[in-house]
Amino acid sequence: MFATADLIDENEAILQSCDLQFRDFGGQTRFHGPIRTIACREDNVLVRATLSQPGNDGVLVIDGGGLLHRALVGDVIAGLAIENGWAGIVVNGAIRDAAAIGSMTIGLKALGTIPRRCAKTGVGAVDIPVAFGGVIFTPGAHLYADEDGIVVSAHALAIPGSG
Repeated sequence: MFATADLIDENEAILQSCDLQFRDFGGQTRFHGPIRTIACREDNVLVRATLSQPGNDGVLVIDGGGLLHRALVGDVIAGLAIENGWAGIVVNGAIRDAAAIGSMTIGLKALGTIPRRCAKTGVGAVDIPVAFGGVIFTPGAHLYADEDGIVVSAHALAIPGSG
């Protein structure tokens, strides 16, 4: 088990800490894994396509520009993430179906909720560095999230008591 506060205390020189105040929505509040990214604005076609692929215990970081006008993830897409072995999702934007997602065994952090669904045009980019909250989220780097926030390392850290 890990705590982001302990990770920062032990590795501050090599970790980035996200300044945004995300809310926890998934049934798992602690999650970690290698990062994949999507940059999109109010359109979740690429989100659905990516979470439909094997996740290999990864974390999908979605940069929705901090926009809260349309939800980038709902319960159906969160369910795809679980089915395909994703550890978590971080949304710099909004989600919907918060009550249903709260009972799902996935980590999901987002800025807030809105019932309005997304557009379906497929505009955006996958697996590019995205930046928000003072952190550059680079595909292949490792993300650690818990109730205190999110930290990112260029490589996986040794976690005491894990495997």
